[in-house]
Amino acid sequence: MEFICAKEYLIRGIKIASYALGTRSAMPILAGVKLETKGDRLYIYATDLEKSIQCVVPIENRAKDEAIVLDGTVLSQIATHLPPDDKVSVRTITGADESGGMKVRLQSGEATFDLLTLSLDDYPEIPQLPETKVCSINKRLLQRGLYQTTFAALKIGETTRISLTGVNMLFKDNGVQLLATNGYRLALKRIEVQDLASDGEYLIDATALAALDTQVLSVVDDDVVEIYRNGAQLFFKMRDVTGMTKVIEEEFPNFDRVIPQKHRIGLIFERIALLDTLQRMAITATKESGAIVMHANRGETAIQVSSSSPDKGKTEERVRLKREPGEEIEIVFRGEFLIDALKRIASEEVVLWLTEADKAGLLEPRAENDALESDTGFIYLCMPIDPIGKSS
Repeated sequence: MEFICAKEYLIRGIKIASYALGTRSAMPILAGVKLETKGDRLYIYATDLEKSIQCVVPIENRAKDEAIVLDGTVLSQIATHLPPDDKVSVRTITGADESGGMKVRLQSGEATFDLLTLSLDDYPEIPQLPETKVCSINKRLLQRGLYQTTFAALKIGETTRISLTGVNMLFKDNGVQLLATNGYRLALKRIEVQDLASDGEYLIDATALAALDTQVLSVVDDDVVEIYRNGAQLFFKMRDVTGMTKVIEEEFPNFDRVIPQKHRIGLIFERIALLDTLQRMAITATKESGAIVMHANRGETAIQVSSSSPDKGKTEERVRLKREPGEEIEIVFRGEFLIDALKRIASEEVVLWLTEADKAGLLEPRAENDALESDTGFIYLCMPIDPIGKSS
């Protein structure tokens, strides 16, 4: 193997590959990145068996096609600290040590790295893009959808209910519905898609999708993401990058009966004002429950918000409303859950729909005055708690 590559392309490819590195796996080979030359293209692969990535980079190939595996962490650190040169050269060196093994020499500017290779035979097969295409999605809208849903799921290790660690992707009626829940809150986002070939439902690990957003989609310049499926695998393809995540083989909870269809009270807030107040309330909220009390009186243009704990004290504040509530209500939420959602809404105003003190509250952007495309199709459900933090 011997090739020359633009430094920016190689750094980008290695950065994208870090998405699927199995650095915490019991199989050391999964911490490796596979580099394979095919003509004037370098294919960069990584996988932890649950997800994988393939990135294609243009190169000037100076030898026959070949594949090697390098330590992904070492390679990533090198890519981050390469000297200011436009080009990087990579070539294999056979018999470079006493054991006669292969090394890889990477050069950039005045810096030279001789790197040990890992076993190519032990490296797992990377799943290839299937023929069955589900649809195409605007990349920016997909990113927004992942940002507004993945946070609401639990992480692996926090629960034995694996279905609560995923985002349910329901493809139907020329759109996809992204839904995540931890059992006490629920984030839902609807996005339009193009060329939907068939309806389908796939539960995907929320952590993997969040990383796909920040480590892959945010790096790739393409405007469109094509989605393919192959049994228990879902693929996200852009021009020169393909990511795969495995489908969680669990049934997602039935959420239709949870989302309230009628509301007695609609509290309209300036989003930032409500967010700032809740963040102040969180300071004196109890650690166990995070309970924040919201009290609205009929005919008043503000609500009373408070929190307290035996070891921290008490905080009270009034938050202005855009219009008077029709009825009185006092309800207690875990402040963290409302704060998380408010941070992910862009609209200037939000509505908190309430029915009873022991019924879920529904938070959504107020489209009447601020119909931002980034918030279209987003709603957020939050279950109330009692003062000591138990779910209602």
